[in-house]
Amino acid sequence: MSSLTSRLGLERERNIQKLFPDPVSLCLLYKASHHGSTLSELFEKSENQGRFVLIVYFNTGAIRGGYISKPLSVGVHHDPEAFVFSVNEKTATRFPVQDPRKAFSFNRLDVSFGNCLKLMSDNKNKMHVVSKPDNIYCVIWAEETSKCSEVEVHRVQDAADVLLNPWRELTWTENNKEELGQNLVSFKPTCEVLSKVRVLLLGPVGAGKSSFINSIRSVMYRRVSLMSYVGSTPKGFTKKLKSYEIRAEKGGPPTPLTLCDVLALGESEETGLTLHDTLEVIKGHVPEGHKFQSNAPINHATAGYQLAPALKDRIHCVVFVLDASEVLFYSKSLEDKLRELRWELSDMDIPHVILLTKVDQVCKAVEADVQYVYRSRIVKERVHKAAELMGLPMSFVLPVKNYSSELSVNCNTDILLLSALNCILHSISDGFDDYTSS
Repeated sequence: MSSLTSRLGLERERNIQKLFPDPVSLCLLYKASHHGSTLSELFEKSENQGRFVLIVYFNTGAIRGGYISKPLSVGVHHDPEAFVFSVNEKTATRFPVQDPRKAFSFNRLDVSFGNCLKLMSDNKNKMHVVSKPDNIYCVIWAEETSKCSEVEVHRVQDAADVLLNPWRELTWTENNKEELGQNLVSFKPTCEVLSKVRVLLLGPVGAGKSSFINSIRSVMYRRVSLMSYVGSTPKGFTKKLKSYEIRAEKGGPPTPLTLCDVLALGESEETGLTLHDTLEVIKGHVPEGHKFQSNAPINHATAGYQLAPALKDRIHCVVFVLDASEVLFYSKSLEDKLRELRWELSDMDIPHVILLTKVDQVCKAVEADVQYVYRSRIVKERVHKAAELMGLPMSFVLPVKNYSSELSVNCNTDILLLSALNCILHSISDGFDDYTSS
């Protein structure tokens, strides 16, 4: 599955932004190669998400699109602010609507900006595009009919989506970074029989579990760590239980924290990590390196099965890793699975929090500098959605940006990662306090 990153590139995106009278940013909602290349999938990901631009990439290399100031919904839309455009690396050309009554239509069989830009499904339910001159927009581009090499829908949002006051406080200084790092190194479990704690990362494919482990190592090593276990495949990269000690520095002594990675959660019990196997991991029965198979549930006959695991073998905190760019679009079956796990953890008195990754992909300000993360209206909305999905308070949701394309570490990214890690350690300490006092 391709990455949820726009194919526009920075220059073409800036050229489109210049077509608007006021400063705006674009937030990618739908990408055909990522979400599926049918009109129904386009509608599912983009419906009622606010004003938007539709961008079509032709096989010929041409890029054309249209803007409407109303949310995507079925019907014919009157919109005097609508326009269509063509764009390249150097410039974008705008054609304002001349007949606002027919500015845009959507009927699940085709998406149309007049007759000059029309997406339709073929007999294989794949999209193709027809583009030609018309009198609704008075465009002058040549007629063109082809399959789409890519289709994207972006929500258009005001640059003012960066709030004046932060909705959560964090100190963005080198001193605070050092203090947060030292908090990890000096951490001691409040449970006297433990010298280390084990944290299990759970999440759907591509959410960033392995990348978070790699990012924490990068923070501690003061350079981006290039570990072989980080990757992306449609079915997920991690297949087995793997525990990673977090060291204070490269080659240095381990901290009291171990991060555990497992097979990604699937849409159902037949795909990905099952509820049964997840609970077996949490209880400490599963041996290191066990390869998960949905048709071979873990039981007493499993090689290396720990019949009576000690407290040190169990999971002491579960971190649900969710993707900020996908959290609005998770299927009901996946949401049900996440909630069921959350209730099981509550019954077991296991602390659990949510790690919300890829916040830089939903807000341009955060993409430019993660210091804006707690001033971003969009990130706050995604945090609220993640909390609502899991039935937890917003304070249990920790937004982060993992290292992915960078070749060097960044102070503000480090601070956000270490801040999340400190919250995880606090939840473990609070959990042991409740455990020992009961």
